[in-house]
Amino acid sequence: MPPAITPSALDTPQPLRPSRWQAWEGPWLLAVAAVHSLFGLLVFAPVLRAMVAQGWFDTVGADPLRGAVSWFLLFGLPLALLALCIGPLRQAGQVRRLRLMGWGLLGLGAVGASLMPASGFWLVLPPALSLLLPRGQGQ
Repeated sequence: MPPAITPSALDTPQPLRPSRWQAWEGPWLLAVAAVHSLFGLLVFAPVLRAMVAQGWFDTVGADPLRGAVSWFLLFGLPLALLALCIGPLRQAGQVRRLRLMGWGLLGLGAVGASLMPASGFWLVLPPALSLLLPRGQGQ
């Protein structure tokens, strides 16, 4: 006779092993974050050097270029941290959280790409869509 399934067992996330199709999402976003940050450091090096030469603290002020450079460089770290969460969330069976992350990334990518079509926002869309696709048992 098979063991009875209790309601609490149904609500408990079940660990899932990522398939080959799912294992790429975190590393992809981590690579995007790394390339984004490296690109920013290289392209905006003159602006950053000028900020350092002025003492760094409160050097953005009302300068829109310095503000844009700051936001550009600050975006890489949260994207990398988000990328590092995908594997553990998948292993913990947190399908709802992964889908929520997919919707968030899809929104971010869509808005960013619509505002700046010649940008890297398009690189966020493939993992966003992949996170939204149902896969495996219980998904």
